[in-house]
Amino acid sequence: MPATALTAHALLLDMDGTLVNSDAVVERCWRRWALRMGLDPEEALKVVHGRQGYATMAALLPDRPMEQNYADNRVMLAEETADTDGVVPVGGAAAFMDAIAALPHALVTSADLALARARMGAAGLRMPDFKVTAESVGASKPDPEGFLKGAAGLGFAPADCVVFEDSEAGIAAGRAAGMRVVGVGPRAAALSPDAHVDDLTRLRVDPAADGTITLHFDVR
Repeated sequence: MPATALTAHALLLDMDGTLVNSDAVVERCWRRWALRMGLDPEEALKVVHGRQGYATMAALLPDRPMEQNYADNRVMLAEETADTDGVVPVGGAAAFMDAIAALPHALVTSADLALARARMGAAGLRMPDFKVTAESVGASKPDPEGFLKGAAGLGFAPADCVVFEDSEAGIAAGRAAGMRVVGVGPRAAALSPDAHVDDLTRLRVDPAADGTITLHFDVR
């Protein structure tokens, strides 16, 4: 049974699906790409969440040269950055970001910095001071590199960090990093995270003087 409370010293936050609901633009852009490639868009959308674009492309077109995936991903990132129609905050995200403003936290996203700024801005959310974006890593989620860099950058051991994630790839990355994972939203519900919330209204942040952060979850 998922936990009703977790303690940590630092929080590592995915963006898409966790803080920002960008499903509308993700589906628009990836449906177009899948159709151009002669793929079933519905099958493509099962793979896309949580990964960098080139990694999704490699999974869907395993025989295609990686250089082409990198090239297509650059085009995809530009399309996604320019399209913020329908990008909104996940419920409770603004209050959550306010609650952790003075606490150790980082954004760890498969988006590049331009896309992260566009989506956080469109959703009206504060951008964390410390960010691990696509430019910062050599491997996409589900590789743990991004979360490990986030922990190191904040100065904490992996075991002291809690990850917030919505996707299968992201949850796998958090686990591979040796961290506990809070699953956010419907995609995460079936993936057995350490705790799960429908959205961020179901969460209370309780910091202590010793630096411990207790996260309380309403699991009704």
